[in-house]
This record gives sequence, structure tokens and C-alpha cells, in this order.
Amino acid sequence: MAADVFNQIAEKIIRAQETVIGPIALEQAKKVDGLSVDWSRHEVSVQGNKKSVLDNLIKQYEHLFGRASIEVCKDAVKSLISQLPKDQLPPSLA
Repeated sequence: MAADVFNQIAEKIIRAQETVIGPIALEQAKKVDGLSVDWSRHEVSVQGNKKSVLDNLIKQYEHLFGRASIEVCKDAVKSLISQLPKDQLPPSLA
């Protein structure tokens, strides 16, 4: 169950960033280790330490676009956050 939630969160983050910054969002997501993206099908798979991979995805956007990008991420996934165990919540979304 939790694994699916991580994939959904990653997909929602990328989709939200794409609405703000366009195709750069996808380019940045593909740079994150542990993230497999098939955007033609809007499928994202998170492998390894899922909490860390999501955190790195968020940091990738923050590095380029600053604090506002974190708020975009938080807003995009607020409906899914409650499905994650507290100890699995990436620090960037806390």
C-alpha cells in the first residue's frame, strides 16, 4: 500500500511542477536517483529508500526554483500525506 502512495506522491509532485515550470520539471525528475519516470503514461516508480527519493525530488526543484517550489509540492500532495506513516514522511513535506 505505502509503495503505491510514494509513486502517487512523486507523480503528483512532477505534475504540479510541470504546470508551473513546464518540461523542465520532467528533466529535473529524471535526474533523481531511485526515480523511474514514464511520462508518456504518467507513471512514476520510486525505488530504494522511498522517503529519501521523494525528499531528493523536492530538493531538486528547490535547488533550481527556491522555497516556492516546496510549497507547490506540499500543495500537490496534501491529500496523500495522511496515507503515509509519520516516520515515512519526507522532511521537505513535513
